[in-house]
Amino acid sequence: MQQARAYYMRRRRAIGRSLVESEVDTSSTAAATTATAVLTAPLSLEGGLAAELKPANLVQRVLSLFRNVRPGADLSHFQLPATFNLPKSQLQLYGEGVYCAGEDYLSRCARGKDSLERLTGVVAWSISTTRPPIFGFAPYNPVLGETHHVSSGSIHVLLEQVSHRPPVSALHATDDGGNIELVWCQNPVPKFHGTSIEATVNGKRQVKLLKFNETYEVDCPNLLIRLLPAPSVEWSGTVRITCKESGLEAELSYHRSRSFLGIGGDARCVNGKVFRSSSGSQETACEIDGHWDRTVSLKDVRSGEVSVLYDAKRAIGNLITPEVKDQEDLSSSESAVVWSEVSEAILAKDWEKASEAKRQVEGRARKLDKERNERGEVWMPKHFSLSQDKNGKWECWPLEKSVRPAPIIVPSS
Repeated sequence: MQQARAYYMRRRRAIGRSLVESEVDTSSTAAATTATAVLTAPLSLEGGLAAELKPANLVQRVLSLFRNVRPGADLSHFQLPATFNLPKSQLQLYGEGVYCAGEDYLSRCARGKDSLERLTGVVAWSISTTRPPIFGFAPYNPVLGETHHVSSGSIHVLLEQVSHRPPVSALHATDDGGNIELVWCQNPVPKFHGTSIEATVNGKRQVKLLKFNETYEVDCPNLLIRLLPAPSVEWSGTVRITCKESGLEAELSYHRSRSFLGIGGDARCVNGKVFRSSSGSQETACEIDGHWDRTVSLKDVRSGEVSVLYDAKRAIGNLITPEVKDQEDLSSSESAVVWSEVSEAILAKDWEKASEAKRQVEGRARKLDKERNERGEVWMPKHFSLSQDKNGKWECWPLEKSVRPAPIIVPSS
């Protein structure tokens, strides 16, 4: 299996890269010399985009979108008007969960003195990737081959849209010290249920603590958007975090609010446990309880000691907006460049210009896809190898051992 994968990766390097790079060159070389990256504030607890995006009659406008959509329909390729878009791509939202953080929970994972402390560190980091969504707004659907490359301190993050139908995004991140590696392969599947929309995020997020030879597999909660009787958006579902090497697991439940017409209920509640699955008895070692937008506590079952596992204000409050450090090194496939005209128009509330710019981006992508089909060519990712098993599950492997420093950075506070 390892030999087959190595052969496949060498073959990809030979034929895949030239194909992708030629597509980027032919589609946007002229624009790349003049285009600039438009970077907007990350989703955080306070201020940012949530404070800016508050149009009138939002609920009525959202309901009108789904008037002719049948319950159970897959919304993966639903054509969303620009007036409902966040001024950023889905790749950027995934990336912000890694590189935009006040307190560095990711590095803390690798500093744990034992396997239990490292697993609870991964639990805290996993919670930190949960960001407050904004009702009525969604990011752009990334076009095939779109990339996003950002550095924050010693961590370097690279994402690529490796499939468009269905939408599959891959992420690779490494740090300068060789302590941490992240590999993600995520496939969101949003479905309409009449009075709500639920997006299930398929795929695994791997956190590798290299010096300990430990790999943690982390699920992602679902995103639930309620349209009626009261509009709301929240994270829900069960997240499992497993480490085969230590035999430890964690299970987190993101609870749906039980409010009535938007009144009452315990929103953004999360609880769970840490246990050793390898023993067979699944004896609980720690209990987890709190709110992902406030604080989450960790209780040692044996000693009864309670400590703060996660503090949202320190982790995702007042996050810093990334900025371009090296304009010349920006790729024409960079998300902030691909969607720059659309984002500029959205920020200026010029909806006619935003709609036209969005049509142009999506039109270029469709044109490239049509030309590939006519030539009988198969598109291959530039930075990842990609496979799908008989059950439809996707898996990605980065082609490079580490991620190089990026032209976009998150400034130190």
